[in-house]
Amino acid sequence: MSISTVDVPDRLSARDRTTITVLLVSAFVVILNETIMNVALPRLMHEFQVSPSAIQWLATAFMLTMSVVIPATGYLLTRFPIRTVFVLAMALFSVGTLLAGVAPGFEVLLVARVVQASGTAIMMPLLMTTILDLVPSHRRGAVMGNVSIVISVAPAIGPTLSGVILHSLSWRFMFLFVLPIAVAALILGSRLLPTDSKRSSSKFSIPSVLISIPAFGGLVYGLSGIGSPDAATKQIAIIALVVSLVSLAGFVLLQLRLQRKDAALLDMRPFLHRQFTLALALMVMAMVALFGVIILLPMYLQNVRGLDVLSTGLLMLPGGLLMGLLAPWVGKLFDKVGARPLLMPGGLLLSAILFGYTQLNENTSLVVIIGLHLLMSIALAFIFTPAFTAGLNPLPHSLHSHGSAVLSTLQQLGGAAGTALLVGVMSAGTIAAAAAGKNEIAAQTSGFSNGFLVAAFVSLGIVVIAAFMGKDAAVAGSPVPAKESVAVH
Repeated sequence: MSISTVDVPDRLSARDRTTITVLLVSAFVVILNETIMNVALPRLMHEFQVSPSAIQWLATAFMLTMSVVIPATGYLLTRFPIRTVFVLAMALFSVGTLLAGVAPGFEVLLVARVVQASGTAIMMPLLMTTILDLVPSHRRGAVMGNVSIVISVAPAIGPTLSGVILHSLSWRFMFLFVLPIAVAALILGSRLLPTDSKRSSSKFSIPSVLISIPAFGGLVYGLSGIGSPDAATKQIAIIALVVSLVSLAGFVLLQLRLQRKDAALLDMRPFLHRQFTLALALMVMAMVALFGVIILLPMYLQNVRGLDVLSTGLLMLPGGLLMGLLAPWVGKLFDKVGARPLLMPGGLLLSAILFGYTQLNENTSLVVIIGLHLLMSIALAFIFTPAFTAGLNPLPHSLHSHGSAVLSTLQQLGGAAGTALLVGVMSAGTIAAAAAGKNEIAAQTSGFSNGFLVAAFVSLGIVVIAAFMGKDAAVAGSPVPAKESVAVH
């Protein structure tokens, strides 16, 4: 083991600011694409003449690919320069986007989504790792606030943008609209991003990749299908979950053995940092609540209130924009006061809003719904930036890439779990209410209420975990060294 020093300047250079800006814009584009497809599924089902279960694979395959590729980014980011990893990510995304835009049939479009997802999976860990490497810890909150803009505004704009496109144009323009921006980012990044050589020379662990496919892919697939009303689908999902848990245990044991030789695909040592583990648990709970609401609220607006896709997207847009506007301010506030003073009120407000959602019915004013959604966006703004900044801050330089990959992986799994859990609860509640004699609208309202209630109880866990979050080192007044000594393996 050799020791080297990594420069951590107090102020960002022009080159570092350019690097982060290019990565932020690129991440925004790829995450925008992640949600732009969902609104188009009914039209694609009709155009390609495929079943609902088949068309869902356009979303499911995307999540599965993300869950399998993200763990490998920990290795990529320690092995190759920023520019090389960026070009790989954006080239994959651009090729997938072009292929999707000209796809002659469903099968080609499905392959295109997998290629897109491969590039998307690399971008967020690349962005967060680069910020951790370049930005001193006492300023990361402000910069991570910009990451929250990417995470919150892009998913909010996605359904609205796709609704506008589908209202007037072919579904192909969802991809053709994004393609030139992606290509421009690829060209710009390939010229401006640094090519500094990385430190690791470890070999790529093929057994780790092979076991990660059923471990993470099986978990996302199982969670996605566990709430299905179809008995056969649910049985397959349960089998997938069992296989996943066994594979996941094998994956962790293999990584623990490999990391002794610094050859792990995904290093487990970030979990030795208490703050990281607490923040990770908190983020999973937040993602369960968020993704559940992202699914349930549009379904309520369309199925109970009778709004069309475009109106639904426009109604939810202000909340996403508000979260994005607040994120940089919350990040700066984190740099001053730390995580706990932001997470506690954020968690309490989120729980209160989710309990408020349980009272929605067919006569609830749209103004009230927009107001609740805006308040929920404020709560989430107080949760996301402090949570992942406080979690990643304590990690040494050598674990930045692996910590970012772990965080991104658990975000995907939390979203899949939230969707499966709350949609399953909602469906069961609707069936039970219909069996009790309620009419269709009343039964659906009851089901949505049950789903929001579970999300509210999950969000209370955020408050509990926040109480145990320690104060950030930079906030506590410890100086940020001009040079940080890190172990280089």
